[in-house]
Amino acid sequence: MNALFRALSLVVAPLLLPFACSGDSSSTSETASETGSSEGPSSTSASAGESTSEGATTTAGSTSEATSDSATEGTTSEGATEGTTAGTTETTTGGDGELIVGGDRPAKVYVPPGLDPKEPTPLVVLLHGYGASGEIQEFVFKLQPEAEARRFLYVYPDGTYDAEGKRFWNATNACCDFFGSQVDDVAYLSGLVAEIGEHYAVDPQRVFFLGHSNGGFMTHRMACERSELIAAGASLAGAVWSDPQECPAKAPVSVLQIHGTADTTVLYEGGEFFPGYDYPGALTTTQTWAAKNGCALTGTPGEALDLEWQIGGAETSVERFDTGCAPGGAAELWTIAGGAHVPALSEEFPVAVLDWLFDHPKP
Repeated sequence: MNALFRALSLVVAPLLLPFACSGDSSSTSETASETGSSEGPSSTSASAGESTSEGATTTAGSTSEATSDSATEGTTSEGATEGTTAGTTETTTGGDGELIVGGDRPAKVYVPPGLDPKEPTPLVVLLHGYGASGEIQEFVFKLQPEAEARRFLYVYPDGTYDAEGKRFWNATNACCDFFGSQVDDVAYLSGLVAEIGEHYAVDPQRVFFLGHSNGGFMTHRMACERSELIAAGASLAGAVWSDPQECPAKAPVSVLQIHGTADTTVLYEGGEFFPGYDYPGALTTTQTWAAKNGCALTGTPGEALDLEWQIGGAETSVERFDTGCAPGGAAELWTIAGGAHVPALSEEFPVAVLDWLFDHPKP
């Protein structure tokens, strides 16, 4: 019963968008119908404006945009879509500073203005949570200003729709192909990276994945199955496979696990959405990657971070597993004390996460 409750709460609970620039609480009454923070099929309908226990403060003037995105993208009646690889139709260019890739699953790529196509350039791929979209996840994480400042290629694709009309990634057995579509998202995402590389010189030492919730689970799967492609990945409220044998990483890959201790959706200690489909906790997930990278399984503390502006002080502890690692491998755990499934992320969050990723290129 508890597992079923959590599966339902993944859809119903985090319907409000809690991202805010630090200290801005002027928009607490505004809501968005989809946040991408929930996992699990829902037997109930939920509408914009439903309150949650996780809190929701948004950047002033921005929530109407997210609500509009959600209204059009989160209520579709489409069923599960068959998986495709990128490049099945001709690549197109959009406006200034963007490229459209992905064929019949199009994704918009941010391209730094004036970028020389022959210049080796990092690529960051952002993966949304269950029921959300790439645009909504970008609204929450706010990575594009960093893409502009740091001049990296940036794409935030969409998963396919399940039988309830919610976008998802087919990540692990725990999350989130709840209706058995078996869509091959590993092939699709790998294809996107390859297709972008046909137009710009993607630096093979600096391909990074980052995801929230279902997108975090998918980031772990990509690191497991495309370790030769990915330099580093970061997951907020995701998890790797419970069985380490299901993660066949052949090359070292650095992985950052971020998780709130008050997450009632994807539990910090690990759990299951349905009986028999469990996922490991945040520490176990991190130690799984430490073991695969040849690192010591005992972490060392790092300087605390302030990633959640509604919680006072530097609430996020850092535990590093970087001793004895193979070149190109590392693991690190950021624990947000009191952090919910959808934390009220501070302005420090995108900077800190991208700093970590960029500090872990392939050798």
